[in-house]
Amino acid sequence: MISNIVAAALLSCAVNDTVVTLDAVTVTGQQRHDYQMRSSQSAVQVSGDYLQQHFAGSLMQTLEGIPGVKAMAIGSGQSKPAIRGLGFNRLAVSEDGVKHEGQQWGDDHGLEIDQFAIDRAEVIKGPAAILYGSDAIGGVLSLYTNHVPTKPLEGAVQLFGRTNNEQLGLSAKVGGRHGKFFYRANATFIDYADYRVPTDSIQYYSYWIKLKDQRLRNTAGTERDGSLMLGYAGYNFHTDVRLSDSYSKSGFFANAHGLEVRLSDIDYDHSRRDVDLPRQWVNHLKVLSHTTWRSEATSAELNLAYQNNLREELSEPVSHGYMPTPPNSLERRFNKHTYTASLSLRQQLGRHELQGGISGELQHNRRDGWGFIIPDFETATAGLFVFDRFTLRENLAVNAGLRYDHAKTHIHSYQDWYQTPSEEGEAYQQRSADRRRHFNSITWSAGVNYSTGQWVMKANVGKSFRVPIAKELGANGVNYHIFRYERGNAQLDPEESYQIDATVSWSNDRWEVQAEPYLNFFPNYIYLNPTAQYVEGLQLYHYTQARVLRYGLEAQATCHISRRWQAHVQGEYLYARQRSGEKKGYTLPFSTPWSTDVGLRYAFAPNDEGFVALNAHIVGRQDEIVPPEKPTDGYWTLNLSAGKRFPLKGSTTLNVALHADNLLDRRYYDHTSYYRLIDVPEPGRNVALKVGLEF
Repeated sequence: MISNIVAAALLSCAVNDTVVTLDAVTVTGQQRHDYQMRSSQSAVQVSGDYLQQHFAGSLMQTLEGIPGVKAMAIGSGQSKPAIRGLGFNRLAVSEDGVKHEGQQWGDDHGLEIDQFAIDRAEVIKGPAAILYGSDAIGGVLSLYTNHVPTKPLEGAVQLFGRTNNEQLGLSAKVGGRHGKFFYRANATFIDYADYRVPTDSIQYYSYWIKLKDQRLRNTAGTERDGSLMLGYAGYNFHTDVRLSDSYSKSGFFANAHGLEVRLSDIDYDHSRRDVDLPRQWVNHLKVLSHTTWRSEATSAELNLAYQNNLREELSEPVSHGYMPTPPNSLERRFNKHTYTASLSLRQQLGRHELQGGISGELQHNRRDGWGFIIPDFETATAGLFVFDRFTLRENLAVNAGLRYDHAKTHIHSYQDWYQTPSEEGEAYQQRSADRRRHFNSITWSAGVNYSTGQWVMKANVGKSFRVPIAKELGANGVNYHIFRYERGNAQLDPEESYQIDATVSWSNDRWEVQAEPYLNFFPNYIYLNPTAQYVEGLQLYHYTQARVLRYGLEAQATCHISRRWQAHVQGEYLYARQRSGEKKGYTLPFSTPWSTDVGLRYAFAPNDEGFVALNAHIVGRQDEIVPPEKPTDGYWTLNLSAGKRFPLKGSTTLNVALHADNLLDRRYYDHTSYYRLIDVPEPGRNVALKVGLEF
């Protein structure tokens, strides 16, 4: 087994005192040290080369190798990010300094961002409310597409695909710089079929459903992305304007959308690439302006953005309960407009680095369709912050910050379009009442960075908050795609979190070791509480609040056995417990079990232009559940990745990346996946291949 091979390799590192000194390693180590000293929070910087060489399908699957980062799979072509078990609106996704605002509450679609336009990424673990305000309780995923071309003409063309869902894709980008003016353009096209699982049938509410060719019928889809950036890059002044549009269409697993699909006239097994009802499409339009001015000791940054997220869910018109047969297939439609503005200033005063800023955001969301889940709403937020980093010595720095935020949310009333019998006679049932809520919050953080010799130690303590979103306040309807009835709570308070986290790392020419313990306490954690009740044929989940204690650890060790061989082991553990409420003493629903990765990597050349790596991903059994949840067995998978860069004529290069998941085609269940509730295992063997030409 690969774990035994890696253990032997790590042991050889421990007993072999030969030191291999490479200039590249020395430089890299110094860069890593400087980066670690830049912030007291746990942060990981991901280069564009890493994203290229470790392509695994979706963006989050590519980043999943970072300890504490998970990809929450929600279909055949999409996945959502999670950091230390927190996702959705507890994790802020930032693109070029602007918080990405889609329908983050939606459990069944991914990020509306073209992953092939991203130049680099940064993952911040833990609260980052000082800079980002609400939603950054769990951390921040910062994506950057702001590379400025250096030649009159440069670009890349990439072909890629995946075997499990027969995905085919093409991405192209081109850019150029003429004097101080530059431009960039990207386009991506993806098409994929129904994805395969290693089982012939599933069980849904005691019904056995046969799968044709082990495929989840109607999970095919398409994606089209495009972007254009025009800018000016001077010595002190930089400004650019970017326009991007992301469109995706995908089907919902037909057999999970209600048992009445058995009576449908649609032949779901006719083609693996058909996208029939039920299905969804999402379009995200973003216009962003980014301007910076810098001098030797001062800098200013202004970001302005408009985002429109338009999403439709379509289903066959079938009567439910007292609802008559709908007039069309438009079940739900959400049209969300977001306006964002932020201004920040940075000033160097001796050993002090002062930073301050203001930000504001306005969200306007309107619904349509015969199905109801969330009401119309408007949300406006405004915040201001100040932050100081004080360098006591070259190897010792402290920082502290303070932020104030105000938010107001207006939820509109909604009544069913059909009448429901009651004791007083038939009436239009009210699903949501008209409500206005105001929220205020003061957040803070403080931290320290210290390095000595080969050690780097960091610690950070802080308070974060999150404004309840419209779904948590006013949801009242069926969510077929994740098999439950959801009910909001208009009396929810803002969610708060107090967290302490630390990072201890040690490295030399052969070893890199790092441990990241953390603890956070929520006085009023908001979550969907599963109940034993059923409404309109589905299990009732209702939003509630409870005191919650969470703590965990991420650790990793890497051994550079020689110039070409490298072994690594990393693991993570998370504990969560409710300290109040009706589920006191239990964990949280869909809690992440412990996991470990062990791997072995071989570089074709010392400069690491090519590699092949084998990895075993081991996940423990999850017995920590919230009734009526059920435990999930542990599992392990064997995975392979490889990449190679081939220099061609001039500055042209050919890049090849290969990633294979679940090589042994094992059947297993992910405890964080909603599909496990209807006995759907995770995808079977999946090989992703990307071939790119850069010029």
